Amino acid sequence: MHPGAALSLIAALAGTPASADCRLALVIALDVSASVDTREYDLQAKGMARALLSPAVAGVLLEDPTRPVALSAFVWSGPGDLSPVADWTLIDGPATLQSFADRISRHPRKTSFDGRTAIGAALAQGGFLHATAPLCDRRVIDIAADGESNAGPDPQTARDALRGITVNALAITGERPHDEARNDRPKRSLNRYLEARVIRGPDAFVETALDYADFEAAMTRKLLRELRPMVVGVLKP
Repeated sequence: MHPGAALSLIAALAGTPASADCRLALVIALDVSASVDTREYDLQAKGMARALLSPAVAGVLLEDPTRPVALSAFVWSGPGDLSPVADWTLIDGPATLQSFADRISRHPRKTSFDGRTAIGAALAQGGFLHATAPLCDRRVIDIAADGESNAGPDPQTARDALRGITVNALAITGERPHDEARNDRPKRSLNRYLEARVIRGPDAFVETALDYADFEAAMTRKLLRELRPMVVGVLKP
């Protein structure tokens, strides 16, 4: 769907009520722009899969199969450069989780994309996917990016159309070709940008991966932070 049409649709559906079909509907959006080479994409895709299958994350995902978490995933680059990885899947058992993780780890890197970084278009796509998601207690978009948006819809405009949807971000720093060095300056700059222009919603946050080799550990921390509020809710008397 064209990013502009997606923005209109998600704005129209923003008031869709939640139900008890599942605890959380989570869209995973992985960056495949020009700054992500084949090695880095492999670290990202396989790191995402391993984070989902880690004992800590899997334990939370599978703790209540009667009210599962729904997951979907896509890769993104420039405007219109969006490719589905896995459709909405209710994670109701180990086999379902393994199958979903396998689809992410085996998804080939798209080489036909123009390589630009269109965070706004990715957010719009995440909102469009939420319009087709199972009705859940919470709706979240998990977007990974290693640079600022340089094409497509303004990220802040796209973000502000996502009423009722929390956006969290993973800043991947340190390995971009235009980085001067692996230091704190690009990390601070990208984090500030994502905090100001991309994330939104209750308790929204930016997690940081120092580079693509750190992606798995950072995504594991991020998933646990997103899932833990549900654990607290379950434990309340």
